[in-house]
Amino acid sequence: MTGASVAPVGPPATTGGALELDGVSKAFGPFVAVDDLTLTVPAGSFFALLGPSGCGKTTTLRMVAGLERPTAGTISIGGRDVTGTRAHERPVNTVFQSYALFPHLTVGENVAFGLKRSRADGIAARVAEGLELVELGHLAQRKPAQLSGGQQQRVALARALVNRPSLLLLDEPLGALDLKLRRQMQLELKRIQLEVGLTFVHVTHDQEEAMTMADTVAVMNRGRIEQLGSPAELYELPRTSFVANFLGQSNLVPGTVTEDLTEQGLLGVDVRGTRVLVPRSRAVRTEGAVLVGARPEKMRLLVGDQAPGPGENELGPGTVTDVSFTGVSTQYQVQVPGLGTFGVFAQNLLGGATVSVGSSVRLAWAVDFTFGLDGAEAADAGTVDLDDEP
Repeated sequence: MTGASVAPVGPPATTGGALELDGVSKAFGPFVAVDDLTLTVPAGSFFALLGPSGCGKTTTLRMVAGLERPTAGTISIGGRDVTGTRAHERPVNTVFQSYALFPHLTVGENVAFGLKRSRADGIAARVAEGLELVELGHLAQRKPAQLSGGQQQRVALARALVNRPSLLLLDEPLGALDLKLRRQMQLELKRIQLEVGLTFVHVTHDQEEAMTMADTVAVMNRGRIEQLGSPAELYELPRTSFVANFLGQSNLVPGTVTEDLTEQGLLGVDVRGTRVLVPRSRAVRTEGAVLVGARPEKMRLLVGDQAPGPGENELGPGTVTDVSFTGVSTQYQVQVPGLGTFGVFAQNLLGGATVSVGSSVRLAWAVDFTFGLDGAEAADAGTVDLDDEP
């Protein structure tokens, strides 16, 4: 596996089918796992359903696969209503985290298994083509136990692809791999998707995984889609506090809109006596209570008599309570009285931390990178609650 490039040679042929969910719900007794879900996944795209455990993403995938029947709504693949169709009758294949390879069969036999059951033509050629696609043609005679985790995952992928489904479902496919291999496989999966042109729907709780591979990401929470868009759009312009906190990290503080500077395209927000400017185009609300937000890497520390630059907001003073070196950046935690703790990520351009624990600092960040959310939402929505972890 090279992992050197994700660009295919020449444009891919779009052979996948569009997936459409219209008003789909799934209830297990009184518990509603998926609540009135409507979305369209374009043919030939790489789509990710992202969310925490229990948000409804896996239930959604199982309904698409035909493993669960919706309580309400319809599911269509390639324009065909498959809501009442059995799993084996749908043009869908699924790759699971567990690989589910047959240990007594060779790699080639594992890939050929579904083709033999369906009595397909040209099995040997299709198996060879599938293994070459995942760069494992030289291992066709090995047993799964002789392969690494990443190789086993690619065999499972080849087995799904040789059946030529309209839709490929990926259920946490990289969860069992170590970090380095997982990142390599992210690039590999994207390369393969571009090359074969199938519609991929990827279910994951891993934000980096979704943002690295998907063209479009739907962030799910409590059975509903909180926000849908490109990875860059969701990250740079979250529309709810859940999305702001779950997709990366955010600094969110409550404030009240006190000025509507329409001609300048700005809002003036009072944050405990400090005036903060928010672009109107980046605000969910333009009056009343709001949450003012900024990503940690957009913020910088002001020390001593350093002044904010033109077009920057400022908060503080505060005290540095933690400094963590992570290699490419140093992560600071800054406690600001009355406002809470802020994260600040600084690139290690000078070789490491430049401010120590206990230092008095102020925070500055560009107005253009500020966003405003509904003040009625909880500022900590989407964050990890350690008390709720198993």
